[in-house]
Formats: sequence, structure tokens, C-alpha cells
Amino acid sequence: EEEEEAKLQNGGCLPCPSGPAGTALEEPLRSCRLRSEAVTGVGEPPGPSPAPLGFTDVNLNSRNTYEVNRRRSAPEQLPHGGTAAPAQEPVDRARRAGIAGAGSSFAEFFTRNFFTKRTKELKPAVQSAPGWKLFGKVPPRENLPKDSKIIQQEYEARTGRMYKPPPPSSRRKNIEFEPLSTTALILEDRPANLPAKSVEEALRHRQEYDEMVAEAKKREIKEAHKRKKIMRERFKQEENIASAMVIWVNEILPNWEGMRATRRVRELWWQGLPPSVRGKVWSLAVGNELNITPELYKIFLSRAKERWKSFSETNSENDVEDAGASVADREASLELIKLDISRTFPSLYIFQKGGPYHDLLHSVLGAYTCYRPDVGYVQGMSFIAAVLILNLEEADAFIAFANLLNKPCQLAFFRVDHSMMLKYFAAFEVFFEENLPKLFLHFKSYSLTPDIYLIDWIFTLYSKSLPLDLACRVWDVFCRDGEEFLFRTGLGILRLYEDILLQMDFIHIAQFLTKLPEDITSEKLFSCIAAIQMQNSNKKWAQVFASLMKDNKEGDKNHSPALKS
Repeated sequence: EEEEEAKLQNGGCLPCPSGPAGTALEEPLRSCRLRSEAVTGVGEPPGPSPAPLGFTDVNLNSRNTYEVNRRRSAPEQLPHGGTAAPAQEPVDRARRAGIAGAGSSFAEFFTRNFFTKRTKELKPAVQSAPGWKLFGKVPPRENLPKDSKIIQQEYEARTGRMYKPPPPSSRRKNIEFEPLSTTALILEDRPANLPAKSVEEALRHRQEYDEMVAEAKKREIKEAHKRKKIMRERFKQEENIASAMVIWVNEILPNWEGMRATRRVRELWWQGLPPSVRGKVWSLAVGNELNITPELYKIFLSRAKERWKSFSETNSENDVEDAGASVADREASLELIKLDISRTFPSLYIFQKGGPYHDLLHSVLGAYTCYRPDVGYVQGMSFIAAVLILNLEEADAFIAFANLLNKPCQLAFFRVDHSMMLKYFAAFEVFFEENLPKLFLHFKSYSLTPDIYLIDWIFTLYSKSLPLDLACRVWDVFCRDGEEFLFRTGLGILRLYEDILLQMDFIHIAQFLTKLPEDITSEKLFSCIAAIQMQNSNKKWAQVFASLMKDNKEGDKNHSPALKS
């Protein structure tokens, strides 16, 4: 019973016997040793006994920190015998209970004693020197970041010379803002784990920061002046439009037939039509040679709706008779319209499905395909119809659209009349060589023909290639001068970008002319258009084109098989 009670008091181990061998070992090894002795020699009289085999006197000061600190803190309470004092028994019992159990093995002993967690509060805190450290946490600095004035004073005391900062720059006076990002990057102190800035570096950063702020302020002032200039030009343009609108409404439109050809009206026309009267002037200038009425538009619109309905029900055109196949093929372009409408002015989002003008554009194009089945729908028509819808009512837009496409140039292109298209290209090249000889030779060296870039411009009347407001101004003068101005506008574009095009090869020229820069302005373009002279050897556009047509007819007669026979 006494032995069991001693085990309970020592955490499951027998008490350490008195003797010099017991005092030579640390507490954990002593308890382990006594357990082995209890198994082999229980009941032997107490006395000095040799140390068990396999164990040596081991000093564990680096591992058993609890025992070391306990001995240092209370050495007078530990007896020199082999056993602990009675007052220390509860502490020893609690400690031994956590170290080795009654049935613990040597592996458990080494695992639980040699690799125990260190007690933070018992280990003296050692502050490492501030600086770089690759692994682990860097201890906080003892000294707080110094102020720039203190750093400067220490520097002056160390070097023995006074530093005079440069006088503040005059460009720093009227700065009303400071970029926060540059402030954080340049003026803020470094983190605690990095070396502090030197005085020279801090002053250099301050100077660089001042220069950056000054440059930012200069850019802001420049942009502000640019915005003011643009606003002044816009206000001036709006005033001119307002005054021109009064003249058009009160003087020109009431006397259209008598004033349309006057010099004053032509000059006002060249400056651009006011948006409020643009649609009306376009309708009057294009005319209505086809005598289309709003009622006729409704008839063809209803026919188009019937075709859409039949397409939606059958989803095919296999039931169309062969006799009417040509007409059916033309009217089948009603389905192609749906695919092309979504690509008409995609940036405006008003002609896409669900937009306010989607159904309106679809109706105008569908009615035209039924009105002119010989032409049908050709890609590019949607842009022309969209521009008219933006400026006219639905029926008026259809009337202007049908009459506009009935002009000789548009009819030749939309009916894909190759012989007529070649005549227009040949006439264009005559004035191209006359006005821009260097660029003409450059294009000839790459065999770059006008059809590569002119077809897209003519098919859409520049509404796809130019910004919408600029395209409308081109339309203004086109309604005044006719087809000649379309080719003159093309030469004006080539003149505007002549220096750039001379540095390009075939591929880059074709890509550039297909998609013109978006920053093109009406003032620059129309100044280049005005510099183009549509006259060759005292022949104007109409005379040059007529001579080409005459030469073509004579050539056809000479090569006619009937004349030869």
C-alpha cells in the first residue's frame, strides 16, 4: 500500500532512491531509471546502487527548460539527497504526471520530454538588431521612426556641415492638389523592417515629387485649355447653326426653287445644314422622280410583312415555283435584312433588336425589297436607310431612300453593274492622278486599285467609314452636288492622310482605308476636299465620265460580232 501511494504521488513512478547515482541524473531520467529498477529488484534494501546499463549522465539544460528554471529560481528548496522535499511533492507530482505515465515507453518519454513546447514567458526576450531577416518575424524596433528634422540634425552633427535646402520652385505655388499615390510612394517613411532613408535620399525624393506634381499640374492646365477651346468652338458652331436655321426656315425653304442655286445658299450649304432642317432639305434636293406616295409605301410594307409571315411559318422557300424563282430570290433578301440590321451603327444601340428604330428600319428595307425586286437588298443599304430614318419620318424616309438609290451611280453599284462601276473607277483615277500624283504612283506600284476602298465608301455613302455627324455633313453637299462629290470626298480623304499612306504597303493601306481614324474632324476633311480640283484638261467630272462612256460604246461596236459578219 505504501508503494502504491508513492506511485500515485510520483505520477505512476516509484520515488527516487537516495544516493549519489540518483542525484547525477535529471528528474525525468531518474524516474525512468527507477521504474526499470522496480521491475528487476523490488524489495531490495535501499542504498547506493550502480547506474543502470544503457544510461549515462546527461545534462539537459538546453531541453528541459522547466527544470532548469525551477532550480535557478528555488535552489534552496531542492534537497541534496535524491528525493524532493515534502513541500515540493505536489509540484513534482503534477509535473511527473504530465511527463511519464505508468505504462509509458521510452519513445513516449523522448517525444514528450525532448520536444516539449518552450514556455515563452520563461525565456528571456532577446531583441535582434534591426535589419533584413529572411525568415520569421522581425522584432519591432525599439526606436520609433525619426522625424526628418531629427535626421537632418544627426546628419549635421555627424558630418559637421550645414545643409541648405534648395529654394522652393515657383511652379509649386498654385498647386491645388497632391497625387496620393506618389505621396505614398515617395514621401512616406519606409516600413519598420527596412533601413530608414538618408537625408540626401529624402530630399531627392521630395524634389522628384515636386517635379511630378508640377508636371501633372501642367498637363491638367493644358487639358483644361483644350477643353475650353473645344467648348468655345462648340458654342460658336451652335450659334452659327441657330442663325443659319433662321435663314433656312424663313428665307430659303419658302422660296426653294428660286434660291437653291444662288451663291449664298450654296455657301450656307457647304458649311453644313442645321439638324432641324436637314431632313427637309434632303427630301427637296433628292426629289421624288418615282412619284412614290405614303399609300404606296404601306402597300409594299404589307406585302413584306406577308413574306415575313410565310417565312416564319415554312422556314424555307422550297414551295416557290421555278417560274418565279428570280423574283423569289430577290424577295428572299427579306431574311438577309434581319442579319444586317444588327450590324448597323452598333455603337448607337438604337437599331439593334429591342431598340426604338429596329422595327422601323426593318420595315423600310423590307418594303424596298418588295418595291424593287430587281435590286433586292444589298449589304450597305441598311446604313443609308438608317441615316434617313434619323432625319425623316418613316414614309418620307422610304421615299427619299427609293429615289436616292435610283440615281445612276447608286443603281450601278447596288445592281453590281461591273461595266458601269469600272467607268466610275476610271474617272476617279483620272482626278486622282491630277490631284495626288505621288500617292497615285505609290498605289500603282502596289497595284492598289480604287475598288478595294471605294466600294465600301460608295455603298454606304461614307456613313460607315466616317463619324455619323461628319457623314451627315458629307451627305449635305452630296445632295447639292450629286455623285461627283462622293468621289471628291474620297480624294479629300486620301489627301488628308497622304503622308501616312506613302509610308505603308498594300496590306496596311487597305486596312487603313477600310477603317478610318475616329478622330477625323469636319474642318480638316472639308479643307482637304476644298483643295481637290475636279477638273482635268479643262474637263469637269461629267465631261470626263461622258468621254469614258463614249469610248466604251465605240469599243463595243468595233468588237461586235454582228458588225464583223
